Amino acid sequence: MPRISKTELLKLQKSLKTDKAIGEKFGITRQAIHQFRNLYGIPSLQAKNDKRNAYIISLHKKGLSGVKIAKKVGLCVSQTCRIINLSEKKTAPSKKKKTVSVKNKIYWSIQFFCLAVPFQLSPIPLIEVY
Repeated sequence: MPRISKTELLKLQKSLKTDKAIGEKFGITRQAIHQFRNLYGIPSLQAKNDKRNAYIISLHKKGLSGVKIAKKVGLCVSQTCRIINLSEKKTAPSKKKKTVSVKNKIYWSIQFFCLAVPFQLSPIPLIEVY
């Protein structure tokens, strides 16, 4: 397995961007490159994705299309649209849960009890709760 120095790995990370591309250059796996990065304490470029995503979202809010943003940022269109859609889901208002009133709960529990216990000496009248 080839040994890659820290400075060489930093240079390659700037030019080739991904662990897979660096690994292909040396004929090793992306996991091996990942282990080298961890050994040398080099963070992945994914740490910069939050800034990139915020930039993509700001361009989208200005009215640029997903295709134009993708070309400008250097991503594929599907990844750009995925980032935009995820940001819209986070900011979308949450749906209000359907609540059942206490009156309905009591009414239906009494109805169920009457059906579940059919053989009683004195029948329980159905109660309507208003």
